[in-house]
Amino acid sequence: MEYFIQQLINGVTLGSIYGLIAIGYTMVYGIIGMINFAHGDVFMIGAFISLIMFLVLGLIGITWIPFAILLVLIVTMILTSVYGWAVERLAYRPLRKSFRLAPLISAIGMSIFLQNYVQLLQGARVKPIQPIVEGGITLIQSDTFVVTISYLQIIIVLATFLLMSIFAYIISSTSLGRSQRACEQDQLMASLLGINVDRTISLTFVMGAALASVASVLFVLYYGVIDFYIGFHAGIKAFTAAVLGGIGSLPGAMLGGLLIGLIETFWSAYFSIEYKDVAAFSILVLVLIFRPTGLLGKPEIEKV
Repeated sequence: MEYFIQQLINGVTLGSIYGLIAIGYTMVYGIIGMINFAHGDVFMIGAFISLIMFLVLGLIGITWIPFAILLVLIVTMILTSVYGWAVERLAYRPLRKSFRLAPLISAIGMSIFLQNYVQLLQGARVKPIQPIVEGGITLIQSDTFVVTISYLQIIIVLATFLLMSIFAYIISSTSLGRSQRACEQDQLMASLLGINVDRTISLTFVMGAALASVASVLFVLYYGVIDFYIGFHAGIKAFTAAVLGGIGSLPGAMLGGLLIGLIETFWSAYFSIEYKDVAAFSILVLVLIFRPTGLLGKPEIEKV
């Protein structure tokens, strides 16, 4: 039982990171109906920016951990949001009125470009960092096993649900959120009503990139190892989470992220770790067979 509880804690932590990335996918899809396949690589760039920032702060002597993490988070969110804006401006906006496949191909090309761009600048080697947040709380202690939750795991889970609540409030109760929901319904009608559609879509990409940057900082702190390819793996898992929970639904993205994290963690703990991805995608296939819109998704209504 103790082992199960420990894996549950680990799974919720991993799922929280996936959920933050998945929200970016689901926000973009909710407005323009397309998947931003470069989103995972924006997350990867955020991880490299945060790693470099931690190293720079260490070199100049800033060692108070809360201030260092806050500073890294702010800088990473700003710089990563610029990349998110650039992806929309270069890969999506010029092709928005083209046939639907064109922006997707452009986004895949942007993803490949960002991967190779980081590989050329930073190299292909794995980049490690020393643990920054250490310590934890012992929950259960028996003769055979000790269940602990680290302070970093607590920070990750709390930050994830806080950010999800903030963004859910923004979308449901602010003028930007109303503009986003209007663009989701009908971009032409939204523009006729005075909404700046281009700005609204750009801000949505920026918001998704900002969430991905927070996930990247938490990822660096939690795992302490990154490379130029983590964006592909994390992006695929987060996209799977968004589809599993119901693409276009913020709570669904978070639920899907938690489920993917739990499936991976428990499968790795009780079965062969090599097949954890097979287990996650098998669950996705089963859900989509019986509920094509995902767990919390709504059927798409054809506009006539």
